Formats: sequence, C-alpha cells, structure tokens
Amino acid sequence: MTDHLFAGGVTTPKGFQAAGVRCGLKEKGLDLALVYSTSPAAAAALFTSNLIQAAPVRVSKRNLQCGRGRAVVINSGNANACTGEQGDRDVEETLTLVAQGLHIDREEVLVASTGIIGKPLAMDKLRSGLAEALASLKADGGDAAAHAIMTTDTTAKQVAVEFQLAGRRAYIGAMAKGSGMINPNLATMLCCLTTDAAVSSAMLDRSLRLAVDDSLNSLTVDGEMSTNDCVLLLANGQCGNPVIDAAGPDFEVFTQALRTVLQAIARAIAMDGEGATKLLLVQITNARNPEQARRAAKAVANSLLIKTAVFGRDPNWGRVLSAVGGCGVELRPSQIAVSFAGIPVLTQGHPVPFDPAAMKAALAEKEILLSVDLAAGSAQARVYSCDLTYEYVKINAEYHT
Repeated sequence: MTDHLFAGGVTTPKGFQAAGVRCGLKEKGLDLALVYSTSPAAAAALFTSNLIQAAPVRVSKRNLQCGRGRAVVINSGNANACTGEQGDRDVEETLTLVAQGLHIDREEVLVASTGIIGKPLAMDKLRSGLAEALASLKADGGDAAAHAIMTTDTTAKQVAVEFQLAGRRAYIGAMAKGSGMINPNLATMLCCLTTDAAVSSAMLDRSLRLAVDDSLNSLTVDGEMSTNDCVLLLANGQCGNPVIDAAGPDFEVFTQALRTVLQAIARAIAMDGEGATKLLLVQITNARNPEQARRAAKAVANSLLIKTAVFGRDPNWGRVLSAVGGCGVELRPSQIAVSFAGIPVLTQGHPVPFDPAAMKAALAEKEILLSVDLAAGSAQARVYSCDLTYEYVKINAEYHT
C-alpha cells in the first residue's frame, strides 16, 4: 500500500486528543491549542538555529532530553520571546498546570508560542485558557487546535497520511502554522506531528531529521528565520507494530510517510505566504552536489526581484541568472538553461523565443515551476516558495513588534 494523504490532522492517529480555545491573547479567534496522547509516547523535535531563542524553545529543548512526550501546548498571539526570566517562569508554570491537569510528568509537556516578540504573556488569560483546554480535550479536536495556532495565516494547515507498517494500518497527523518570517534551518514555524506508530525516541529523531531535509528545510517565504521555530513529533505506538528501534524496511516506510506529510505541509505554508498569490516551486538540476543545488534553489526562491517578477507574470530570466551566478555555486554559463512554467526561456546559455500570450497565461496559474539547469553535475533540489506582492508589505508594515 502506498502512502494515502488525506484531510486529517493531529487527532487522526489512534490515542490522540486535542482542543482549541480562545483565551484572549489575540484580538479575535481561537488562540490556545492543546494536543494530548492518552498513552505514553516517544518524542522528538527540531528547533530553530537562530541564536535568539524564545523561552518555550529553550524549555522544550530541555524537556526533550528525556525522549518522552505526552502533551503539546501552543499559544498564538504572543511569542514569549525576548521576555527575560519572566518568560521562563511563565513556561515553567505552563508545564506545571498542564502536567497536573493531565496527571503526567512535567518533562512530558512541550510548549510552543507564536506572535509578537518582546511582550510578556498575559498569564491570567493563559491560566483560564489552559483550564478550558484541559476540559475540552476530545478525539475530534484537531481542527480547533489547528485554527488556534494561526497568526497571519489565512487558512489552517493540517493533513494526515495512512500507510502500512508491519502489516498494520498506521497514521501520521500534522498541523502547522506559518505564513511569514519563514526561512527555516533545522525546523520551521510551528509544526506538531502525531503518530500511532511505535518508534523509539532515537529513531524518531533520526527519521524527523531525514524527513525535514527536503520538505520544511526546503521552504522559504521571505528569507527570515524565526526565534520560535519548532517541529514536535509524538509517537504512542497504538497501531501495534513492533517498535522501530533500528534502521531497516519499517524505518524507511515510516520515514517516507513522514516525508509525505511534511512536504504537504511545506506546500501549504508556501501557498499561504503572507500576501502570496502563487506557489513558486524552484527546481535546480545538474548541480555539482546536493548542497550547491539547495543553495542555488534558495538563492532563486529568496530573490525579491524574482519573486516580484513571478507576481507580475514576467519571465525575467536575467534575474534568475544573476541569483544563481552570485550565490557561489558551480555552473557552466554556456550550458545553463531556464524555464518558467515549463516554457523554455534560456537554452545552452542563449535566449529562446516564446509566445508572450502563452507565457502570460501559464504564469497566471496558482502554481509556478521555475526550473534551472546548472549543467555542472547531477545533483538536484526543489524549494517551496511564493511570489512577493503589495500585500506582504502592507501586512508587515502594520505588524506591531
């Protein structure tokens, strides 16, 4: 059975409950999510490599050292970043409240936050919200949780995959938020993953690191890295498969299913980039090595000139050449090729005539593939991105920090 991707979420796998409530950290809408495994679970996570890290990142990194996790708490509306010792105390209190409410160890609680940087949490609101969330946990609460973690997102991002593992039906569910300040390294935005597969914490960590490489780490909206980025993964083993505690066929099956989910999340985040009108897929082929392929793809995807050209439906290959030529990768100028939406504009280093009307129509589509052949090797990479519009400037000019 191949992976079956469908519209599920964090409560799709067996043994998971969730809740999404409003506690008033945002001006409107749900703003506090809680995800809970009804049985003990292994845990793994990846966090931002930004040297400025929010309090929940630091505390969750510490808790992950035990390799277990039963609950994930995520608030929107406040990043709890650059909030000093008070921010740390607020996260510690959150751990205590959730652990007491669920009768689990404090080390089994992971915390994430998103929103405005430098503003202390309104703990009176968070306390009442946590009490409501604990009382609201249910097996179909994933959708409310996914909506509660949104900030500038225009849509909730959630998905699930079904796959066969050792003859048993297993699931991975995901929810994520992310729209701007996205150029991850090791992780991206906020993403919570659940699975009913049985996987040791060590192999869960290994699988997550492999799966993010060509999914979340191949994603950029604006080249900006957050202080709060994290990907959190809980595995409770309720599907009944033999525990995956070493590399082998079952590990490969699980990792591919995880990669399928995370690539879907990456696409959804890029499509919903702040003010975006198009999903931009940058494909680099025939690079010297994978690292150079990724570097070239990120250079193209992060170019403001290219992103605005895509918004304006302008196949400006000169900007593409400038981006790849200036990012320090090997290429053969006399052999390089570029195409927009499947239409060649440069071949063997020379311009190719194309039908302007057909090109305009192709670039009006919601999904645009921009391909660059560097003619320097055999490695390739794909990066998920989006166009840059007037609305991006408006959103971020008015976003109070």
